[in-house]
Amino acid sequence: MGIITPGFFGKKREEDPKLPPGQYETKDFPVLSAGPTPNIHQGEWSFTITNESGEKTSWTWDEFMKLPIETVDTDIHCVTRWSKFDTTWRGVSLDTLFENVETSAGYTMAHSFGGYTTNVPLEDLLGGKAWVAFEFGGEPLDPEHGGPARLLVPHLYFWKSAKWVNGITLHDTEELGFWEVNGYHAYGDPWKEERYYYDS
Repeated sequence: MGIITPGFFGKKREEDPKLPPGQYETKDFPVLSAGPTPNIHQGEWSFTITNESGEKTSWTWDEFMKLPIETVDTDIHCVTRWSKFDTTWRGVSLDTLFENVETSAGYTMAHSFGGYTTNVPLEDLLGGKAWVAFEFGGEPLDPEHGGPARLLVPHLYFWKSAKWVNGITLHDTEELGFWEVNGYHAYGDPWKEERYYYDS
């Protein structure tokens, strides 16, 4: 069972074009996790991309922080129906992380400390669409929100933005992650309301 904290209720703004169907705006930053919040020190953190041949490209925290860092201003949308507008993050683009990764695969699986996984097509991580973020609102990312670093894929429902991320594996065929195996949609487009596996 997921762990939920307050903040899941807000005023609906059905007339606002920034809101995907079925969403409401919240000023809070609600928390939904598949398990307890891990306590990960920066010195313990690393990030590894493993291609379909098993070749690995890895960064320690110090190496990661030397990569080009971007500021991202974006709205985020949770499958539990809240949306938060005008959020600001800092992180490293997946375009940067994939620069020296050789792959012809079309699918990825994001992996997190604690065993959480979520699947994302590779094309949804590239082209300025996704980051590994370590700051939110000008502050280091809180552990409850995925610190020290989380995946940020803001054009998809927020369960795709894996907290406590520590790696991505590449696959030739699509495999399903934690919530997807448990009935969530394989893709998760907020504007198409792709919440559950039976949503077209």
